[in-house]
Amino acid sequence: MEALRHRFCLAAVWLTGAAGALGQGRAEDWQRAETLPERLAPLIQRFQPRWIWLPEGKGVAGRDSKAPSSGFWVVDAKSGERTAVASLAEWGVPSGEARLEPLRAGASSEPGGEPTEVEFHNDFGFAVRLFWMDTQGKAHAYGTLGPGERRVQPTYAGHVWLADVQANDLVGVFRAQAWAGKARFDAASREAAHTPVATPQPKALVSGRTLFLRDHNLWVRSAEGETQPLTQDGTPEDPYAESWVPAPDGTRVLAFRETVVETRRIALIDSSPSDQVQPRVVWLDYPKPGDPVPQRRPRIVDLELLELLPADDGLWKDSYQITDVHWAPDSSRVHCLYRVRGHQRVVLRAIDAHSGAVTDLVDERSETFLDDTQKTVLHWLDARGELLWGSERSGYQHLYRIDSRTGKVLNAVTQGPFVVRRLDHVDEANGQVWLGVMGIHPDEDPYHEHLVRVDLDGSHLRVLTAGDGTHRWDFSPDRSLWIDTWSRVDLPAVSVLRRASDGGQVAELGRDDASAWEAQGIPWPERFVAKGRDGVTDIYGIVIGPTHPEAGRTYPVIETIYAGPHDFHVPKAFDFLWQERQLAELGFVVVRIDGMGTNWRSKAFHDVCWQNLADAGLPDRVAWIRAAAERFPFMDIQRVGIFGGSAGGQNALAALLHHGDFYRAGAADCGCHDNRMDKLWWNEAWMGVLGPHYAANSNVTHAAKLQGDLLLTVGELDRNVDPSSTLQVVRALLAAGKRFEWLVVPGAGHGVGERLDMARRRSEFFVRTLYPQSSR
Repeated sequence: MEALRHRFCLAAVWLTGAAGALGQGRAEDWQRAETLPERLAPLIQRFQPRWIWLPEGKGVAGRDSKAPSSGFWVVDAKSGERTAVASLAEWGVPSGEARLEPLRAGASSEPGGEPTEVEFHNDFGFAVRLFWMDTQGKAHAYGTLGPGERRVQPTYAGHVWLADVQANDLVGVFRAQAWAGKARFDAASREAAHTPVATPQPKALVSGRTLFLRDHNLWVRSAEGETQPLTQDGTPEDPYAESWVPAPDGTRVLAFRETVVETRRIALIDSSPSDQVQPRVVWLDYPKPGDPVPQRRPRIVDLELLELLPADDGLWKDSYQITDVHWAPDSSRVHCLYRVRGHQRVVLRAIDAHSGAVTDLVDERSETFLDDTQKTVLHWLDARGELLWGSERSGYQHLYRIDSRTGKVLNAVTQGPFVVRRLDHVDEANGQVWLGVMGIHPDEDPYHEHLVRVDLDGSHLRVLTAGDGTHRWDFSPDRSLWIDTWSRVDLPAVSVLRRASDGGQVAELGRDDASAWEAQGIPWPERFVAKGRDGVTDIYGIVIGPTHPEAGRTYPVIETIYAGPHDFHVPKAFDFLWQERQLAELGFVVVRIDGMGTNWRSKAFHDVCWQNLADAGLPDRVAWIRAAAERFPFMDIQRVGIFGGSAGGQNALAALLHHGDFYRAGAADCGCHDNRMDKLWWNEAWMGVLGPHYAANSNVTHAAKLQGDLLLTVGELDRNVDPSSTLQVVRALLAAGKRFEWLVVPGAGHGVGERLDMARRRSEFFVRTLYPQSSR
């Protein structure tokens, strides 16, 4: 009976919530917040020209992306002079728009890229369907092109577009370039699209033999077409896999045997399908922590003797993955990465191609976890008999040069209290490597990314970027020049042309014009640093208030949280941050913070998350907000709210469960509230193998500790985080007699809390809970 009364109260809240919130908030606040993007975006003129590199390193040309017919301007690489020109012909660039080369199927869009456009032509006598492929390889429909029709499509350099007649009948695939181009859907593009994707196994190996599978076993076919089995022990439960990599000389192949496991399936209920009245069950393959994973074991096939070399499967026990196959150039050995389940050990192994003997070249271990999902760096320097390896063995992510035959560490390529974020380019001939690093300047935000070049022996490290901000770079085809674009949350972007030889500035190309913004006195986000829970470690975050704060007034604080250990999450590059600004416009101070346990600081900083995702860096966040309130007296930390989605939803609820004396209200959307309920790879990466610590970290386990006001939301068709994770929290809260609000959204997927109507409900929730009627 109590549960029924509780559900009735919840329904009443949702039926009256919108009107109540508007009664507590001022109508002008809602109007101002909702129109903020359209009013403020024009106040900053973004510098985003279309670029084209001039041949032979002569310089770069630009054209305003908003005025494609206004001609060009050219920056000379030697003098740095900028000149307006009507045509680029004298610089060796053909007039007109270049025709894009058709690609075969399977390409995905590259992230980032400058604005550009593609002029599509349908040369067929029938209509074709146009699609944009996102970075995950998912197709998004963009209408049709009729027979002979053309369309100019705005896009970004590196993005992939395709057309088809019907499913599996492609007529063309193209990748947009940095300059406007033409893409013709014709017989040539259709043929290119259907070109078979290259596979690791060649059509002919030694003596013309080929390898194939039959009845779960490996078979070989001679050049004359005769076949014979190589193995007979393959079974439906433990077959040989249809993936093998031949040695350069074709005499041997690395093949695999891989167990078949039953994949967990979860049922989602589509309560309100658009094509029928009755609900529908949607089944989804969804492995969870502790579930079995296929056990892969390598096998070397000798195609001269037609036999498999001896192999010890015990060496590959309890693998999570076996990846990164690489043959030595002389075919004497083959290498692969053996990742042990639990993410505490990664081994680079060499298998002798003649004996099958296995040698561990690099055996990386950790008492906590190895961040192999984000920080695996393995680059072969075959001409030198070496390899580059990423490791946090020093306490920071650095690069090491290793003898590829013995496994001996030759030297640390980088070292010191900073981290290698990415391997950008290796110049093996000149013995140099280009890296994106963070924390290289001790007087800057440690999350700013800079470009450095260093010799492979660890000498002559040089920072090539300049400017207190986070940088991104775009190199000319010959890598003699590059565009350095940098910014901060409180500094719009600046673009500079630099020489690759020394990073020296050739010319400033341009910068975002924020004069109109500044003339209106609209504040930038405030960057703030405070000590964390230990009183020693610096914690970084930002503070965003209303565009025109009232003098002498204090505002409740809302933290938007996402503490996923795979990355850091406070923005560093310039962005309008509309979500935060619109919420602030309703009368709040919004903060974002990276507490301990998030990524790309020291190993010790990151290790706080180990088997401890319930922590979410919350003690650091509380300390930071308290310190920020001393610096910014308009922050009222007696009224603090928090919200997040996915891992952030887990974090937001954990804040009310474990720090309910500080956080008064929280909104948690699509949270992975119990890591046993979420996807296998993400949770085992930080929580390790399944054990009692999973229950100890669960929001379900601690539901009875809830303090403050809570709003739970979830989409019933969430394919990312099992929606039952939220419903199990609901059940535990009801059992504990807790009062809260919750909503399951029919037909919605992951991140429904960011849908326009649901974000509005969240804002109303915070107005209602952090602004009592008497205070407005």
